[in-house]
Amino acid sequence: MAEPETETSDLSARAAEVAAELTEEERPQERGRAVSAFISRAASSGARIAASSARAAGRGTRAVRRRASSGIDWLSDQAVEMAPRLRVRNRAALRAQFPGMSADDIADALIERAARASAVAGGAGGMAAALPVLTAFPLELAAETLVLVGIEVKLIAELHEVYESPAPGKNLADRMRAYLAAWAHRRGVFMIEDGLIFAAGSPLARTLRRRLAARAGRSAFSLGPFLTGATVGALFNRRETRKLGRDIQRDLRRRALESRW
Repeated sequence: MAEPETETSDLSARAAEVAAELTEEERPQERGRAVSAFISRAASSGARIAASSARAAGRGTRAVRRRASSGIDWLSDQAVEMAPRLRVRNRAALRAQFPGMSADDIADALIERAARASAVAGGAGGMAAALPVLTAFPLELAAETLVLVGIEVKLIAELHEVYESPAPGKNLADRMRAYLAAWAHRRGVFMIEDGLIFAAGSPLARTLRRRLAARAGRSAFSLGPFLTGATVGALFNRRETRKLGRDIQRDLRRRALESRW
């Protein structure tokens, strides 16, 4: 049997790829099958890992709590690893893709595309749910959550590009982790307090962990009964991504206005 590290080693990379494909696709519904396949593969791996972990750690309440807690820590690590792998279009590429449109119009288009992509991911998660009993932290839930976070972090990064306020950083990894921090705080990069340190126990690490736990918990609705889960997941994700995009857009507009005075 493969070790958990082997089973999940490419999860963040594939999640980043799926997030980009969904966001940049004119008709993201066409990518729904690819998302379902990705989540189903994660579910299959999760079933094997859960069985192994249960035998090794026991099945009591304390064991379940330990696995759930360590699962959030693991998911946080995966999100940090995924962020630099996201494909982000710079201002020039976005201007070329949306010729003749104002910054606000481009931002509106990006937010709506990301909202549609999130809806597809949520619907695919509901359609892919296959385990009859959820484990403490099933990998299919982690897979869907990572795709959703990827869509939203990519959106945040491209909104910063549109409004000519890119994140500072020595390299791509630094800048993308700044956007992940912005996702955790639901604020523009320039408004984040407490620094950009993801070290265990840091304020940012705790904020990211709480946000991921909440996002994963709400995403669990999409793993409900076959059609109900798909519908709820799609509607919820569309609303959440659109709201996040509007929050970031509002911050960036304010920053742009302040810089003119």
